[in-house]
Amino acid sequence: MRALLGVELPGYRPVDTDAWLNDHGDVLSLHFFDLVPDLPAALDDGPALRHGLTHFTARAGGGLIEASVKRLGELPALRQILKLPLPGQPSGQAFIGSCTVPRATCSTVVKIQAAERGMTGMREAVVMAKLGPESYFRPHPYAPEVQGGLPFHAADHGQWDAEFPDHPLTRVRRTLDVLAEAVTVDPAFASLPPFAGPGAVRG
Repeated sequence: MRALLGVELPGYRPVDTDAWLNDHGDVLSLHFFDLVPDLPAALDDGPALRHGLTHFTARAGGGLIEASVKRLGELPALRQILKLPLPGQPSGQAFIGSCTVPRATCSTVVKIQAAERGMTGMREAVVMAKLGPESYFRPHPYAPEVQGGLPFHAADHGQWDAEFPDHPLTRVRRTLDVLAEAVTVDPAFASLPPFAGPGAVRG
């Protein structure tokens, strides 16, 4: 099912079915999952949702940068940005932004992936030099007790995007903002029963 319309953004060229690439090497993709959404809580239970996602991302070796519920087309969607180590490399990170639109028994996801290339860590080094280490690293706001994965720190905050306009994290945020304005939901998908949380009774 092509549940989301308007995903084909300017500046991206098709490279596969429901996958597009831009000149930075960022990959935009659209996915449909004919399964009950694997989310830790309903979208209207923000604290439990963000807490569970933070631990899930840390167990996968990454770090959840932000998670919120926004509208995508006419439906509520989970917007996430996370970071992962670049596989097989001693340094560098990939940043993944996604909007998940869950329904009771299926979901659709639009995702943008952008990786650091060349010199890595410049954004982090500049921000740490400005703030100092004591203000740079912070407990995770969604789950202060979380262990493992990549650390939560100030350089990932959106306030630094203007200073680093070509950084992959900035590009991910920018693309998610454009998607929020461009995407509409197929009426057949929108008419499906909504996701009510894990373990909810489904008719």
